[in-house]
Amino acid sequence: MISASINLARPAEFMAGAAAINITPPLGLPLAGYYHERGADGVLDPLFARALVIQSGNDRIALVALDLIEIDRAVTDRARQRIEQAIGIKADHVLISATHTHTGPVLATAGAYGEAFGGLKPAAVEYTDRLPELIEEAVRAANARVQQVNLSVARGKCEGLAFNRRYFMRDGTVGWNPGKLNPNIVMPAGPTDPEVCVLCVDPPNSNIPAKCIASYVNFAMHTDTTGGTKYSADWPGALDRTLAGWRGTNHITLVGNGTCGNINHVDFDWACPQSGPGEQNRIATVLGAAVLQACKSLRPVPAGPVRGSSKYAELPVQSATQEEIDEARAILAATKTDQGGNFMKLVKAQRIIDIARRETGQIRAEVQVLAIGRELAWVGLPGEVFVELGLAIKKRSPFPMTFVVELANDNIGYVPDRRSYAEGNYEPVSSRCAPGSGEMLVDAAVQLLEEIVRK
Repeated sequence: MISASINLARPAEFMAGAAAINITPPLGLPLAGYYHERGADGVLDPLFARALVIQSGNDRIALVALDLIEIDRAVTDRARQRIEQAIGIKADHVLISATHTHTGPVLATAGAYGEAFGGLKPAAVEYTDRLPELIEEAVRAANARVQQVNLSVARGKCEGLAFNRRYFMRDGTVGWNPGKLNPNIVMPAGPTDPEVCVLCVDPPNSNIPAKCIASYVNFAMHTDTTGGTKYSADWPGALDRTLAGWRGTNHITLVGNGTCGNINHVDFDWACPQSGPGEQNRIATVLGAAVLQACKSLRPVPAGPVRGSSKYAELPVQSATQEEIDEARAILAATKTDQGGNFMKLVKAQRIIDIARRETGQIRAEVQVLAIGRELAWVGLPGEVFVELGLAIKKRSPFPMTFVVELANDNIGYVPDRRSYAEGNYEPVSSRCAPGSGEMLVDAAVQLLEEIVRK
């Protein structure tokens, strides 16, 4: 049995509150994540917007974790505006991320993908339009519950749960999800990030789990274990329930997914099937144990200001000729009549059309940093970012603890590291941004971290 004392025996220097708002859509909305339309016909477990507000002095930051596949720039801007007008938290002090569940709704903001797979249906448009209000509601509820707290952090490891899904193959290519026990696999084409970072929010001088308020967990792994046609928050929702079993039924766990653009849960050396509700529970059990083990070494966050800042990187896009654009339009038109080409052609076509619609040859990408004193920082990145890039940010960060969170505030698509573009396959083919864009995000994040640590 794992136990942990969370009595930090010092006066509370911070205030915080947390809340969770049910954001499960009506049945019938198309589910996101796969390259075919599937309507939701039930609810395996509800989807939530979970919010955490942290205050030091007169300044506040807010973190929001949505049980959705993505968050869009327009939704973020409207939500931040509503939050600032309602309760005064500055826009660049609000970080909104998606857990990337593949059993949540397609949003109306999903570009060519959404157009092909149900994102423009009236119910999807209506749901997307409501999201800013729901996000505001979650933050307002968390803000209303603000009380004196102790903040503490811990880091641990969870080995053998997440895997790089790109592999060097015997024929010299790089495979993507090449199949279990595939004899042609040589070795993974990249690393994983087994680090588990945990922030715990507790009432002062309390070691009673039932009184614990919230945790923020950062771990890098794709959220696509459940499948099927029922709404589900996947393993982040199961982790919330698992940790509530120890920390009390009112405890809220926010999951900020790490940089997992090329990381998933599939162990290709293991013959056992790894899809379905049981798999999300297995993952929540293993990861939950790693969180509880890490909590044995919690250390207090020293008193300090909370602050936030954003900067924008102008990322180049992958180029496309007029001939490629015309071909892409034909492929997407054929897809609507179930006569499209193969999977990779469809992926490339959606990328080309999304790029062709841009007025400039650039993607404006927000990089955000929230910080508490000089101990703890969050980096928000707007896409499905390769793990190599998140590891680079952690290595260069001036903060002892850095939570790197992908799909934050926007979704610009896959962001591979430079090397992976030449290796090809799904993520580089899908990526809207050009080689070197990921490294630009890393540099922007590190520069912002270095600026904010001095404030």
